[in-house]
Amino acid sequence: MEKALVLTEGRYLTTDGKTAHGLVRYSGKYKIVGLIDSTLAGKDAGEVLDGINRGIPIYGTIEEALKENPDAKWLIIGVATPGGVLPPSYRRIVAKAIKAGLGVISGLHHFLSDDPYLKRLARQRGVEIIDVRKIFYNYRVPFTGKIEDVKATKVAVLGTDAAIGKRTTAIMLHEAFKALGLKSEFIAMGQTGWMQGFKYCIVMDSIINDFVAGAIEDVFYRAWVGERPDIIVTHGEGSLLHPAFPGGFELIGAARPDFIVLQHAPGRLTFDDFPQYRIPPLENYIRMIELLSGKPPIAITINTQNLTKEEALEWAERIESETGSMTRVPFYQGVEDIARLIASKAKGPGEVRTSEPAGAEVL
Repeated sequence: MEKALVLTEGRYLTTDGKTAHGLVRYSGKYKIVGLIDSTLAGKDAGEVLDGINRGIPIYGTIEEALKENPDAKWLIIGVATPGGVLPPSYRRIVAKAIKAGLGVISGLHHFLSDDPYLKRLARQRGVEIIDVRKIFYNYRVPFTGKIEDVKATKVAVLGTDAAIGKRTTAIMLHEAFKALGLKSEFIAMGQTGWMQGFKYCIVMDSIINDFVAGAIEDVFYRAWVGERPDIIVTHGEGSLLHPAFPGGFELIGAARPDFIVLQHAPGRLTFDDFPQYRIPPLENYIRMIELLSGKPPIAITINTQNLTKEEALEWAERIESETGSMTRVPFYQGVEDIARLIASKAKGPGEVRTSEPAGAEVL
């Protein structure tokens, strides 16, 4: 794998740093050799993220990072900012990286390859600027109904908020299914999944709305035809009730998942980036998912933000008792129990889906 540095200056330990979080936890495409964030210089990126040392140092400057990693090939923009704009202070660092001969990978809405200065600089240095969202910008596939040909059991992880760990939990579920001996395929729905190297991926929020359902259907169909998996695991973008990043409805409607796992953060009171809006009660989401999909979530998973380990485990126990749904804290308890529960409920490829019409048909 080619080596990459990840730029998160001042934002690694915020929800804006979720692209870097994903790459620190899992990267099948690039070898992540360091982060650039002067506010955390000298620490390990895994250690400060979730207490697990992953041997990924954090550097104070691009110069320090390149001194120790002269063979790095890429600089990845490791943040997803509101509006998808490159923070102004980052532009100077990006320019330095290009001058040093690094290519740049960005998942922002602000296309760096359209920046005249950076574009000219990259051309002079003979390096590439990859705007991941640009790859999917003209993805125009209509929904046809061929999702009914997909016979794998489909599992989707949705969330009560944006930037709440849906993708991470979905990857953990994907790995848990494989550990059970099932053939599992993961479909990424965002730019971080593309950077992580997943074969089947779309960037949902860069696609024209009229074609989002078709794109979802198409990537599921391609994964089914190409791999013939027992199970396909994916994740929603945004959240069902987030005022600025509503999402999940399109996944329920187009992918028609057989099982939905709901990720919740009991320690987070207001929506990501919008502290003036309180997150509605968990019960609202459970009822809404049942109304939309025809069944309640098969399980609930807990994001540990603002919680101690003891508090997170207490919340899991309380929610499981109150809702009757299996509830686990993935970082402390794993998701193997949930994978086994889903495997036991999925009688066989396609059987669950065909026997229980999705609620979307009713709507």
